[in-house]
Amino acid sequence: MSRIGLKPIPAVDKVTIEVKDSIVTVKGPKGELKQHIHPALTVVQDEKELRVERPNNDRENRSQHGLARTLISNMIIGVTEGHKKMLEVHGVGYRAAVQGKNLVLSVGYSHPVEIAAPDGIQFEVPQQEKGQALTIHVSGIDKALVGQIAADVRKSRKPDPYKGKGVRYKGEVVRLRPGKRAGK
Repeated sequence: MSRIGLKPIPAVDKVTIEVKDSIVTVKGPKGELKQHIHPALTVVQDEKELRVERPNNDRENRSQHGLARTLISNMIIGVTEGHKKMLEVHGVGYRAAVQGKNLVLSVGYSHPVEIAAPDGIQFEVPQQEKGQALTIHVSGIDKALVGQIAADVRKSRKPDPYKGKGVRYKGEVVRLRPGKRAGK
């Protein structure tokens, strides 16, 4: 059984948390986030910490308890530090550039792939060093939105299992398959 919901969330300076009608609002230096939590749960705020409490040990309350605690913790981290996902582009002639707020990828298609940045998401393509893969940084305050946009960028050209070309998460290992001629 998970005990994540029982862990208190430490209070952070410069962050204000309001709970009204099972909607948690977190305001910090980087912005504001809102999240709906299960109505049976209560959020208790002390000077030093924040706790999520459940009324009983029903199955649904237990499952929502850990989820609510993690969502609030991610919101606090998002408005103070922000969340970031890094992707790598592997392939000869594959390029990425930021035009305005949008990301433009040249990944082997006859046309460039343009990915629009929604509000709260920033793309960054740092200079590539010789011999290293091109990297793309997706950052923002909402962890779920950052992960979804990073997945959309990866989906534009998934890693090829035979040659290893494509867009992948930083540190992702792509196992290469042997081709037809490998057995001969």
